[in-house]
Amino acid sequence: MGLQTQIINATTVGQINEVFAAFERERPDALFVPPDAFLTSRRVQLATLTARDRIPATYPIRDYVEVGGLMSYGPDFTDMFRQVGVYTGRILKGAKPAELPVLQSNKFDLVINLSTAKALGLTIPPGVMAIADEVIE
Repeated sequence: MGLQTQIINATTVGQINEVFAAFERERPDALFVPPDAFLTSRRVQLATLTARDRIPATYPIRDYVEVGGLMSYGPDFTDMFRQVGVYTGRILKGAKPAELPVLQSNKFDLVINLSTAKALGLTIPPGVMAIADEVIE
């Protein structure tokens, strides 16, 4: 496909600012922010910087999109917590934890911020809009 991937680590506010300073020179076509507690705590900063630099970005959870990020695709936390409750109930009823199957999320949410897409000059294809779990305008 001719795409280049670059992994950049940022574990402090200063490093996030340094990364975006480099983005001003390098002009990446897109950004994927991985699931990370520190980065989630800086979601407003990340959404603001990607908007400022007009970088389309995708995030692991909806919290970023709610503060202005373009889009997120990640596990449905309500469903995950429901699964935790089911497991807890089974254990309380006598099931041995070691004998319970390992579960993995099987419900994911696609959330799109249409205002951010318009600000970036992007048109979200109708097929993608149709499968979105939520569109924020």
